[in-house]
Amino acid sequence: MDWSRGGAHTWDSTAGFLKGLIAGLPERPKAILVVSGHWEEQAFTVGSAERPELIFDYYGFPEHTYQLTFPAPGAPALAARVRALLEGAGLPAAQDSRRGWDHGVFIPLKLVTPDAESPVVQLSLQASLDPALHLAAGRALAPLRDEGVLIVGSGMSWHNMRGFSPAFTDKSEAFADWLDEAVREPRKREAALARWADAPFAREAHPREEHFAPLFVAAGAAPGEPGREAFRDIAMDVAISAFEFGGHKG
Repeated sequence: MDWSRGGAHTWDSTAGFLKGLIAGLPERPKAILVVSGHWEEQAFTVGSAERPELIFDYYGFPEHTYQLTFPAPGAPALAARVRALLEGAGLPAAQDSRRGWDHGVFIPLKLVTPDAESPVVQLSLQASLDPALHLAAGRALAPLRDEGVLIVGSGMSWHNMRGFSPAFTDKSEAFADWLDEAVREPRKREAALARWADAPFAREAHPREEHFAPLFVAAGAAPGEPGREAFRDIAMDVAISAFEFGGHKG
């Protein structure tokens, strides 16, 4: 990202956080389930390809960014398990054996697991982006954590493409402070996230919430367990945050 508007070191702190994510766990996960803000379907859809290709769904970037590789294996059996858990909870679910991984999967995971040895499965958002529905999906998927699966919500805590400037710094920090408080207390978390649009500067943070919705799934997968802000930085003039749920369970 040495061509970023913020300069060559804009994303160094974010990269450092991602590189240390696996090292901070008590054991290496057996597989990784990623919910990306770049895939929406009418039903929650899980990718079941054995060797997913990469989808370079970004535009106007340097040529070398379209030559990246991430040869991690898929996990069709885990994909089937994900679908079964969602359907068992009465949620709309489907599988897609052809779709590859979008950049919400392979870009962060190139830092999280550079050896690309851990099997990876991607799960779509449901097109309504309804917080309650995505929290329910997380609750349905919670058993995977006891099976050694790391559940990752890949999006961005501030995603307003016209809102990266000093004029938004204070607003982004106010939203980040609200979010930090909202995820802490498990008894209040789901209600707070369901009403996230009432938070300070919420619609300036997310004019459309597709990059926020992965957080709902991750939070829902840790019912009754604490959440915490694991990372915060100012990048391109706005506050960005990452969160962990359930301690080091998964």
